[in-house]
Amino acid sequence: MNATPPDKQAALDSAVADALALIDQATDAQAIRAAVNAATGKKGPLAAVKAGLGKVPDLDARKALGQAVNEAIARVEQAAHGRESVVKRAAFAGSIEADREDMSELALRTSARRGRMHLVTQATERLEDVFVGLGFRIAEGPEVETDFHNFEALNMPPSHPARSMWDTLFVDQDPQGSVVLRTHTSPVQIRVMQEWPPPIYAVMPGRVFRKETPDATHMPVFHQIEGLVVDRNITFADLAGTIESFTKAFFGESFTSRLRPSYFPFTEPSAEFDIRRPDGSWIELGGCGMVHPRVLAAAGLDPEEWSGFAFGFGIDRMAKERHGVEDIREMYSNDVRFTEQFS
Repeated sequence: MNATPPDKQAALDSAVADALALIDQATDAQAIRAAVNAATGKKGPLAAVKAGLGKVPDLDARKALGQAVNEAIARVEQAAHGRESVVKRAAFAGSIEADREDMSELALRTSARRGRMHLVTQATERLEDVFVGLGFRIAEGPEVETDFHNFEALNMPPSHPARSMWDTLFVDQDPQGSVVLRTHTSPVQIRVMQEWPPPIYAVMPGRVFRKETPDATHMPVFHQIEGLVVDRNITFADLAGTIESFTKAFFGESFTSRLRPSYFPFTEPSAEFDIRRPDGSWIELGGCGMVHPRVLAAAGLDPEEWSGFAFGFGIDRMAKERHGVEDIREMYSNDVRFTEQFS
């Protein structure tokens, strides 16, 4: 079998080596194509060898030389494609680096910092832990509620004056006024009583909405936690004992609680409950009372067989009091100088 003539093979090897060296040094696509054309173009060394094929008298030698030329050209093209990929990736990376903008704050760049839970999230989880320790279960409900669950089932029919106690935000839905952003977490009580068989011991934390102007103690979007107990022979004394147990478990043994007469359409009798600090001062925490028989009936429970109590208070206010925050709006400012104070 005839092989490529040695002198022709040497010329091919030299041309390929020169082309590969130029391609490896090229820094852009134009330089790579120039190196390829220099080797394979009409005036290039590979083209010159290919042009001399007709002068090779032996047919087999001619075929071997033609194959060698094609392989040499293929090696050059393959090297060019590989180099082009490298150059393109480098150019893209350079463009990305040139366009890079450091958007982080100087304070975050100068020291290692870890994120932390929001004050309200901290308070919510602590409250849940306390109530679970007292034997309660956690329940949740939708933030977009029906008028039935938010008002009617809670003993507030459409004409009831107590509806004015809540600055309601309505959802655009037919019939008008039938869907609202829940104004309190109390509608979860109805859903729990409809879905859970008694006895029921549940707390229901969540976000609520009212049409209020933000100030130091109010926000249009805030958080509440609702408690509900439904069982046989539940009395007002059970409610008072639960409030006292919660107060000491959450705030400490040096705190105590008291109940003051009040009015809520969904409880009867109703009360406000306060806690007393170790310094002797009192702060209002929330509302409570015995579940109204009409509320039990609306949820499908027989008020002659079952009784219960409910209580609720603002989680944001709890966090505010616990950490001594002057203005509740500070907790939602996302100011690092404020949030970094709390672990």
